[in-house]
Amino acid sequence: MSTQPLVLTKQHGIATLVLDRPERMNAVNFETLLALHAALENVAGDGEVRAVIVTGAGEKAFCAGADLKERATLTPDQVRRFLKGIREAMDGIENLPKPVIAAVNGLALGGGTELALACDIRLAADSATFGLTETTLAIIPGAGGTQRLPRLVGKGRAKELIFTGRRIDAAEALAIGLVEEVVPADRLLARAQELARHIAENTGPVAIAQAKFAINHGSEVDLATGLAIESKAYELTIPTADRTEALKAFAEKRKPVFRGE
Repeated sequence: MSTQPLVLTKQHGIATLVLDRPERMNAVNFETLLALHAALENVAGDGEVRAVIVTGAGEKAFCAGADLKERATLTPDQVRRFLKGIREAMDGIENLPKPVIAAVNGLALGGGTELALACDIRLAADSATFGLTETTLAIIPGAGGTQRLPRLVGKGRAKELIFTGRRIDAAEALAIGLVEEVVPADRLLARAQELARHIAENTGPVAIAQAKFAINHGSEVDLATGLAIESKAYELTIPTADRTEALKAFAEKRKPVFRGE
């Protein structure tokens, strides 16, 4: 076990963020939150990083949400500060100009499900459990759950899950569209790395950033506005060296070498 609440590693263009508090089911406290902000800033500024994986340490939990042991000691103002910080972290993940893959390796409750929702692609171990359980604690999801979940699974299903605080297994999460893929627990990280490696090795970083921007900002507006967002995003890829390299590589029948330029 690391002495840090979050471990960031980088290899072959892939950054991996591991919530590393397995003794607390990888629950998020203030220290973890600060480490998460620092890691996101680090990854955002690293041009070598092409894809990001977020997961939890151990076999039991991805993230059990906020650390309720710490929460019980906080004043209302401190709780508000924590909520502001975790909202900003979730927004940072959603708006990171790199693809973020959640490898949900176990329990993902409250803020844990919200963390997965903020990622671009969600892979789940067959042993994973999801739930926005805040209403059972007389609060509501406060890190984007009431907004991101209905956009993903529909209002009715989101209301049912939030109003009841019901937990669902990986199979149901897949069936309702909460996750994109379910794999055996012992294959989860390898599958996440495989997907991240495919993105890192085969796609242009500027194109990925612009595609993510167009999807995130265009999917909740009217079609005409969404198409205008897409057009502007496309325009930004035209003068890039990567686009020229792709055309040259196609003509030369070789794999392109993208540099994010």
